[in-house]
Order: sequence, then structure tokens, then C-alpha cells
Amino acid sequence: MKKFEEKTTQSTAIFYGKIVKLQVDDVILPNGNMAKREIIKHPGAVAVIAITHEGKLVMVEQYRKALERSIIEIPAGKLEPGEEPIVTARRELEEETGYGAKEFTFLQTFATSPGFADEVIHLFVAKDLYNIENKADLDEDEFVELLEVSLEEAQAMVADERIYDAKTAFAVLWLALQ
Repeated sequence: MKKFEEKTTQSTAIFYGKIVKLQVDDVILPNGNMAKREIIKHPGAVAVIAITHEGKLVMVEQYRKALERSIIEIPAGKLEPGEEPIVTARRELEEETGYGAKEFTFLQTFATSPGFADEVIHLFVAKDLYNIENKADLDEDEFVELLEVSLEEAQAMVADERIYDAKTAFAVLWLALQ
């Protein structure tokens, strides 16, 4: 048994959406008591720390309905079924920014909200960027504005909460440590 493991005795699917599934699990806690866990199942995602030849961080601003506001983020997107994360990273960078990259380096995978969701993000660094002439279109429900910012500008955006999500704040911290 894993340390502090909770054994699932029953799992009930509550909702199947386009992106996520919600389930409620009945679990036995390490002390033998029973509890319920509401869990969001997610296919996973990628995010890309794209750095221009001038050392600027490529970002997008977009509206996030769950937050009821626009935020500035690094390019990111959901994995398609059976798709390798590097393929998703290349596609999302192109769709959201119009850039391709000659160099992609896997950085790490991390959980976004492990208290209630199984989503993980595979983080890549993209360098040696180039403009794509006939770039892929954004998803039909996606509206973004491209930005290229210095590390100092990105740090200011974290401080004033224009950058508000963990993956992008992590990207800014990673850049600052380089």
C-alpha cells in the first residue's frame, strides 16, 4: 500500500463533457473511515515556454470564462486522444502564436490541481523560433492576442496579476532562474 493511500470502493460518473469528466469516488481512508472524493478527469495538456531570438517570452492574452477575465499566458492546449505531448506542443505553439520552433526541449510534467483533478501539464521550452507562413487556425471558440515580453515585463505581469495561472507563473520563475 502507498503511503496515505485511499482505496476506491466505488466510482460513479456524474458528468461527461467535451473536455472533462466528473466522477464521485467512495474511498476507504488510511484510518479505515469512509469518505467521498469529487474528481475531475482530464486528458492532460501541454504548455510552451517559447523564447524569441531577442530573448522575449511569447505569450497570449485570452479570456478565461472560469475566472470571468482575461489573463496573459504561455501558449498551451489540451492533448488529443493518443497524441504525444510534443505533437500537441508544436500544434499549440503554431495555432496560438504563428510560430514554429526548431528546438523543443521537454522540461517537466506537473499536476495543476491535485486536490480535485488528475490534469497534468507537460511543459516544453521552444527556441530558435520562426514565423509560419500558412499557420494553423485557432479553434473556432478561441480568441487570443499575441504578446512578446521581456523577463522584467513578465515579472511585473505576475506582480499585478495579469499573469494569474500557475503554469505561466512557473514559466516566468523558470526564466528568471536561467
